[in-house]
Amino acid sequence: MEAPGSWSLHHPDLKAGRAGCRWRFGPKRSIEQGHFKRDAKPSGRTRRFRYPQTRLGNDADQGRSPRPRRIADDGSPPPSSPHDPAHKPHSAPVPVFAAHDLIRRVEGLGRPRILVLGDLILDRYIWGRAERISQEAPVPLLRADAREHRLGGAASVAAMLAALGAEVGLMAGVGNDAEARVVRDLLSASGVRDDHLVELDDRPTTLKERYIGRAQDRHPQQMIRVDYEVRDPITQDALTRLLDQLDSAVAWADLALISDYDKGVCTPELLRALIERCRAAGIKVVADPIRSDDYAKYRGVHCMTPNRLEAQLATGMSIRTPEDALEVGRRLVETLEMEAALVTLDRDGIAVVHADGRRAVLPTRPRQVYDITGAGDMVLAMVGLCLAEGADYDEAAALGNVAGGLEVERIGVATLTREDILRDLWEHCPRASAKRPELPTLLREIERRRTSGQTIVFTNGCFDLLHVGHVRLLRQARALGDFLVVGLNSDLSVKRLKGPSRPILSERDRAEVLAALECVDAVVVFEEDTPLNLIESIQPDVLVKGGDYTLGQVVGRDVVEARGGRVELVPLVPGHSTTGMVRRLDTGTSPTSAVSASASALILGASSSASATPSAAPTTEPHRIDSPLIAHTPESSPPSPKAGRMTPKRVHQAD
Repeated sequence: MEAPGSWSLHHPDLKAGRAGCRWRFGPKRSIEQGHFKRDAKPSGRTRRFRYPQTRLGNDADQGRSPRPRRIADDGSPPPSSPHDPAHKPHSAPVPVFAAHDLIRRVEGLGRPRILVLGDLILDRYIWGRAERISQEAPVPLLRADAREHRLGGAASVAAMLAALGAEVGLMAGVGNDAEARVVRDLLSASGVRDDHLVELDDRPTTLKERYIGRAQDRHPQQMIRVDYEVRDPITQDALTRLLDQLDSAVAWADLALISDYDKGVCTPELLRALIERCRAAGIKVVADPIRSDDYAKYRGVHCMTPNRLEAQLATGMSIRTPEDALEVGRRLVETLEMEAALVTLDRDGIAVVHADGRRAVLPTRPRQVYDITGAGDMVLAMVGLCLAEGADYDEAAALGNVAGGLEVERIGVATLTREDILRDLWEHCPRASAKRPELPTLLREIERRRTSGQTIVFTNGCFDLLHVGHVRLLRQARALGDFLVVGLNSDLSVKRLKGPSRPILSERDRAEVLAALECVDAVVVFEEDTPLNLIESIQPDVLVKGGDYTLGQVVGRDVVEARGGRVELVPLVPGHSTTGMVRRLDTGTSPTSAVSASASALILGASSSASATPSAAPTTEPHRIDSPLIAHTPESSPPSPKAGRMTPKRVHQAD
């Protein structure tokens, strides 16, 4: 028997795909299971060959040219992979969205009016235990114990939008049956207007029945889905009734979404009428298309959100890399005369292509995928909500990434709230940016955590030249609760409290250094001399101050104790204060404890203002937080004759 390596190079089925071949180690196995030599003794670890995985572009994978699609009307075969000689890589700069930018966008969302037109579906879930095999046939046996109804299709998009805070009107068709009554009840409970629903006498309400089995009350898995539907186009009478309502629906809406599931409602005539009326009214139209090789009926929409397979079928182009997705998006934008195409790429994120040539692939965070049902609907809903509120396509796609990722972590079609989006942004976006939110954002996060039973801790200070005393106090403060908020004096506040030569570091630098600490959960800058207003807004459960103060001196004590909180005085580290560090640096004395402080000053001071000069006011106190948390006036001490900028000689000595 040939070794798998050489066999893969000559086997006709693997010639085109040998780049995807790879080796895997496996356990001992017999000769029938693939040993290299018939007489060889199995070793402890043997290598077995793994076939290249089949990709979505079946035509290209089988060595054939992709079948031309109607949308690919230029006659030129597009490159299908980066290995194609005609393939030209394109740069795709990725827009950078800081966590607080996306959080600010979500918090700033209003209640836009969004019209959803499409195929309404009722999802029925049969839950049960699947722990045995049937005696009648080799199939699992499901012992049903619960039944649940959820909105699906265009109704799902409408419910998702309503849960995200939009006003939603649904235009769709339903049957004259019991399922239609269930749909109307669910729409009413979700806050979705159903006055544009049309009863269809020639068909039942589309129903998808999913059977979900659990083993030992865990790991729910979909076992089978049963569909009850008619996919023929709606009758002329039903189409006329929908067209009659179109003018009033468009006049009411701020944006229109098309949720096409190929159940007969989204006919070319109805979509053309919607697109024309929306463009005349200056309203954007966003479409989630079907799997088809003919997208002519969507021509004129402003944006489209196809998934990987849908985009491949529409263009005849394979998507094997993110660059391929950008090329597919470009073809869609040019052919359908759109402003942008958002091609969802599951684990690879979303490819965003603009009509002006800008394009990028926005990556997504890896998720624990339980069920992909409803992920496309959630992306459409989030993108539509953002666009209705004035967001650009890149920002809308970034938030669509977040919403779609949360959806696949849930079983079945589920709705999300803005709080769910904010929680995910706060917990999983880069911590340095998420730790420095604006005050309204911080207050919402604090309220969410307090509702879940977490203890909010607050302390504050100038934190100019962070040293070991600061770090130990912050660690001890964090240990007193679940969420530590640090109030940071602004530059002007520090200058008023410490003198014209302070701060040494700008508030931006000081905030970034604090945010880099593991024990700090949030940093907020305040302009006043004392943090009283900030404490009244945050209402912390624990107020922390250094042990050199008495309880009666702590600003905000009455606010905290009035709501049942407490004040904690944390022991200090003797001999550590920013004022003392500056004095030692200026006088040239550098005991062991001052060497590290000097190095910190040099490193952190590189980004501070060149005009800032350290104060030389001496101190005999133990560690202080350089904080106005205590109600007092700054000491007035004469400036040191050696105060001023550090000379190069002393910098060299400090090093």
